[in-house]
Amino acid sequence: MSIFDRLEEGIDSRSPSETIEAARALGEELPAEAILTLEGDLGAGKTTFVKGLAQAMGIQDLITSPTFNIFNTYNGAAKTLIHMDAYRLDARSNVIDDLMLEDFMTPPYCLAIEWPGNLSELPWPTTLSLAFTIKGESNHLIKSCRRDR
Repeated sequence: MSIFDRLEEGIDSRSPSETIEAARALGEELPAEAILTLEGDLGAGKTTFVKGLAQAMGIQDLITSPTFNIFNTYNGAAKTLIHMDAYRLDARSNVIDDLMLEDFMTPPYCLAIEWPGNLSELPWPTTLSLAFTIKGESNHLIKSCRRDR
């Protein structure tokens, strides 16, 4: 079963390492230009998931939440990862233009956006939208919401 099929059914993750492994599997299958949206409550595993994407791209850097930076870029052997956290942004503004993200979106790249609901409409098509749900103390569900082809 492909990682896309598994995400459509939903992946139960019982540990950070399982979340990272799911993201690594996805990262290996993403197209050269990919935009992912990651939705879920605080602590649901979004940044942990991005750590797995980074591993798939050959990125050795420490991956942290860019809540205060808004976004971080990481250059890997396979592609560039742009990790955005829109938690502190306001959907009523047109901040996406002000951030000049397109300057960093040189193929091959993956743009992973946490809290996409805090942005006005994205100017680019989304490759995959993922929902992260806390099901219990150490059990999270990762499920695709929508995939554009």
